[in-house]
Amino acid sequence: MFGMSFMEIMVIAIIAVLFLGPDKLPSAMVQVAKFFKSFKSSINEAKSTFEQEIKLQELREDSLKYKKQLEEGAKSFCKKLTFEELDEIKDAKSGINKALDDFKNDLDISKALNDDSDIKAEDSTNSKGDESNA
Repeated sequence: MFGMSFMEIMVIAIIAVLFLGPDKLPSAMVQVAKFFKSFKSSINEAKSTFEQEIKLQELREDSLKYKKQLEEGAKSFCKKLTFEELDEIKDAKSGINKALDDFKNDLDISKALNDDSDIKAEDSTNSKGDESNA
């Protein structure tokens, strides 16, 4: 106990009996025992509080680390998502441009056909009018 041998404890007990006497010795031993008990409980409480603070600090550090990782992941995900969306928009734009070009070509062809049929209709009306004048 406390790094003392049995002989050292006996020497302390004999000195205590001589100084305190047999009447005061039991109450003095009870007070010493209470002191050591309260001292030990105070030390244990301080130790547990210190360990809790260390654990809390570790948890704070871990939570900050995970928060940082999540923020970086979210930023990179947003960037990837944005680039992917831009690619999709470019693809959609090129598809729309192609459809508009096809529509213009069809419109030009139909105008050309319409113009040809109008010219033929005028030619046929002109030739009929020439025949009636003759």
